[in-house]
Amino acid sequence: MVSSGKGGERRNVNVLERVFGNATRRSCMLLVAVTLLCLLPFSGRAFHIDDPLFVWSARHIVQHPLDPYGFKVVWYTTALPMWEVTKNPPIASYYAAAIGIFAGWSEKTLHLGFLLPAVAVILGTYWLACLFTRSALLAALVVLAAPAFLVSAATVMCDTMMLAFWIFAIILWVKGLQTERPLYLAVSAILIAACALTKYFGVSLIPLLLLYSHARQRRFGYWIWFLLIPVMILAGYHFATSALYGRDLLLDSIVYVRAAQGIGQTSVLGKALVGIDFVGGSILPALLFAPMCWSRRGIVITLMMAAMGAFLVGAGWLSSGAPVPEHLWKQVTAQLLLYIAGGSCVLALAVMDLWNCRDADALLLAVWVCGTFYFCCLLNWTINVRSVLPMLPAVGILLARRLDLAAFPSRRLQTATLGLPLLASGLVSIWLTCADTALANSAREAADMIKDQTRTTSGSLWVQGHWGFQYYMESLGAKPMVAQNDGFSPGGVAAVPENNTNTFAIRPELVQSESTLTLEMHQWVTTMHTQLGAGFYSSLWGPLPFAFGRVPAERYRLVRLVSREQADK
Repeated sequence: MVSSGKGGERRNVNVLERVFGNATRRSCMLLVAVTLLCLLPFSGRAFHIDDPLFVWSARHIVQHPLDPYGFKVVWYTTALPMWEVTKNPPIASYYAAAIGIFAGWSEKTLHLGFLLPAVAVILGTYWLACLFTRSALLAALVVLAAPAFLVSAATVMCDTMMLAFWIFAIILWVKGLQTERPLYLAVSAILIAACALTKYFGVSLIPLLLLYSHARQRRFGYWIWFLLIPVMILAGYHFATSALYGRDLLLDSIVYVRAAQGIGQTSVLGKALVGIDFVGGSILPALLFAPMCWSRRGIVITLMMAAMGAFLVGAGWLSSGAPVPEHLWKQVTAQLLLYIAGGSCVLALAVMDLWNCRDADALLLAVWVCGTFYFCCLLNWTINVRSVLPMLPAVGILLARRLDLAAFPSRRLQTATLGLPLLASGLVSIWLTCADTALANSAREAADMIKDQTRTTSGSLWVQGHWGFQYYMESLGAKPMVAQNDGFSPGGVAAVPENNTNTFAIRPELVQSESTLTLEMHQWVTTMHTQLGAGFYSSLWGPLPFAFGRVPAERYRLVRLVSREQADK
């Protein structure tokens, strides 16, 4: 399937380095400029998906800095303590709190503040790639052009920050082993702890670096003691959260994942195929660079196998836990074919690089990719692009290492061959980020419209659903509706979104009348909608990380409620 050079000799195909100069400073300036150019237009977007959880925690931290989750929130169908709702540690919220204190709490200020970890991911990928490949700039641009990065970096959730800590922890650890300087290892250990306290997946850095270090040194050395630093810090977090909330939040997240895995009947093969499909869609450059990385025979075989898997999932013959719209199964299957093929290329990159090189560096990259994939599709409570994101820098480096082996007949063809896939993936990613932003903004717009339409209505304004819609409705004075709440005011109105989570039926005797608010969407691609099978943030919405097609309108039911006394008459 692969046409590789003999003896592992690599050719320098990094035309981008030649065009912009080989100086690291110039490459870094280019990467910062392109990253800001891609993300600054989205700095005013509305809060979306789990953004409100981080913002609410940040606001609470300002008043209670040692108790980040000591308040209640309605995020399911009843009010629960925040520590029971959120399944992420608090460092991202502390960072947001610092931004809020000094710059304010608007969407723009918080998004601008979260550009720092996004830029750190791109620069970190470049510096890490310099240790593994001659085409470091290419590796960083692969990360920047991937949908997983651009869409995730446009949020104020913890994923991009976790990845920044992850990358710099590896850089310093590798440099520490190379130079035998304990200071690098000590700082790396602190970054590992910061990574794990930004998102619990960061804990996996400890066994990953343990395996890499042993493979590199061929023995256990003094470096192993530094890996005890994040273990001790996490132990302190265990005792602190247990004292505050009566429960270890790290272990609680594991219990939640195991409980949530029982939602829906799924097969291991079905989950694996959807996981591969999410990897391929969210790391689009792997598919677009396939003609340069693999032989024609390998590509044909991959497409044939991908077609079989896509048909099994798309036609509903294989239980995957991801609903497929019956009337669009052919359209969904066609997209599944491409994404599964791309995901197969990603996994093949890791396996073949390890097979060809058989050294500690290849082992690190392979376990990084395959371990993340295993967690994403078989251990996490749902398959989503946020769980794919951590493997992205490793895939960028693997692609660069693979393309180091390619030969091109001329420099002009070489430049076009490398630039066109990056440009195509980047344009799709920006388009997708625009669509995700439009979806986020639609919730904010709907909240404003609902407030205007109900301004003269007597009684309370209630809201079902969550994510950004709940955040904006509550900011306008609405109260979150819980399943067993009978305290509705006479003439009150409940706003119920269609494309949202954790909504529930209102008892018929409490409904006086209802109407529908409709907001048209015009992007022709979407990240989240069951009617197109798109589930970027959760495969429970569909088997595709994003879906092309006519995007249905966002609809909100406005239900006028009667009081309990009137209902009993």
